[in-house]
Amino acid sequence: MPAYRRVAQAAAKVWRKYGALEYRECVGDDLNTGMGTPFPRAARAKPGETVVFSWIVYKSRSHRDRVNAKVRKDPHVLRGLQGDRGRLTGWAPPPTVGLAVGVP
Repeated sequence: MPAYRRVAQAAAKVWRKYGALEYRECVGDDLNTGMGTPFPRAARAKPGETVVFSWIVYKSRSHRDRVNAKVRKDPHVLRGLQGDRGRLTGWAPPPTVGLAVGVP
C-alpha cells in the first residue's frame, strides 16, 4: 500500500491541478458481503491484492469531461494508469432524497 499511496497522492495533485473539486480514495475492508458479485472478483483482484476505489468530484459532466481530457494528456497520470484494470468512468450523483446526505 505505501507505493499505491504515493501514486494516489500524485494523482490527486494532478486532478486538482486541472480543476477537480475533490479527489478521494477508499481501501476495501469488507467486500465479500454475500450479495451479488463480490467486489474483489469484479475487480479481478488476485490473492493478496487490496481493492481500492477512488472518486473525483466535478462541477458538472461537462466540467468532468474538460478536466479528464487534460488529465489523460498528463505524463504523470499516463504512467500511473498503465495496465488493464485502471479505469476512468463517469457516474452521475443520485437524485437528492433523504438518504443522499451531502450530495448537491
